[in-house]
Amino acid sequence: MSTQDKNPLDIEKLTASVEELLQLCETLMEENERLRKQNRQLLREKNALNEKNQLSQSKISSMITRLKTLEVEL
Repeated sequence: MSTQDKNPLDIEKLTASVEELLQLCETLMEENERLRKQNRQLLREKNALNEKNQLSQSKISSMITRLKTLEVEL
């Protein structure tokens, strides 16, 4: 087999590999974007839960103070 006979096969293999890599790259970019969106959503949920937690802690602290005041009055 001469070099010219191998060349078209090598180019076809290379072309197939490049196309496969491009497809993989596109898939990874889509997955990356999906994960970034998911991360942003989870951060929003975390912040909302932290705010609710702080509000709950504040309410509990206020109730404890009122109970102590009632205890002293009795």
